[in-house]
Amino acid sequence: MDESRPIFIQIAEQIEDSIIDGELAEEAQVPSTNEYAAFYRINPATAGKGVNLLVDEGVLYKKRGIGMFVAKGARSALLEKRRKKFLAEFIRPLLSEAARLDISAEQLVDQIRKESSK
Repeated sequence: MDESRPIFIQIAEQIEDSIIDGELAEEAQVPSTNEYAAFYRINPATAGKGVNLLVDEGVLYKKRGIGMFVAKGARSALLEKRRKKFLAEFIRPLLSEAARLDISAEQLVDQIRKESSK
């Protein structure tokens, strides 16, 4: 766990990662808050807070008396959310700094291609 960020956020992101990576498919049951609590040695309410974030976003839904499940369209929605976050946190700052350094978009693309072929 990352000490710099709240545990419930990390649990939500771990579930998101599992959905994006295909480990949790649509309609698959998600481990219970008690399972997360036992695994991470935290209070079940903290684990529940992370799961409930995803319920609020429509990524998970509850089947009464059974548990939490991955909603239809969850992976697509998460990919779109993460792409927007990637754009805001990485691409825009990269372009801004490149402009300050007189690095053209074409030069950036060339550099990215070189780095990705290593």
